[in-house]
Amino acid sequence: MASEKTKKKQKQLTEIEQQKSKGLNNALWGLTFVLIAVIAYGNIKLAEMLSTPIRVVAVIVGLLVAFGVALLTNQGAKARGFFKESQIELRRISWPTRPETMQTTLIVMGVTVTVSLILWGFDSVIVSAIKFLTDLRF
Repeated sequence: MASEKTKKKQKQLTEIEQQKSKGLNNALWGLTFVLIAVIAYGNIKLAEMLSTPIRVVAVIVGLLVAFGVALLTNQGAKARGFFKESQIELRRISWPTRPETMQTTLIVMGVTVTVSLILWGFDSVIVSAIKFLTDLRF
């Protein structure tokens, strides 16, 4: 238990040391947003000069560059770490076998049909009751 706490503390310390300064982080975010704005503006202004496929490729490449710059920020590093840990967790999952999947699917379909028939019955009774009550003449 104590070793886990020390490992977590060491991990947090190394994360803090690896983080970029606030100014550099803000500059990278600013560059990301400027790139996106330039891509949008260029796409609008170059609509008449360039064909659509060329503009689509340019926008995709530009957005990939902006995404790459965003990954260099502190938040981008956290996102990369999150996705790496997610991949590790996905390897640990024990996926159901085909027969288990088929059985579960059939159970879900059966319950869905049963509940829908019950709700249809309730709806029919309620509609009949309302129709009876509204057809009464006093």
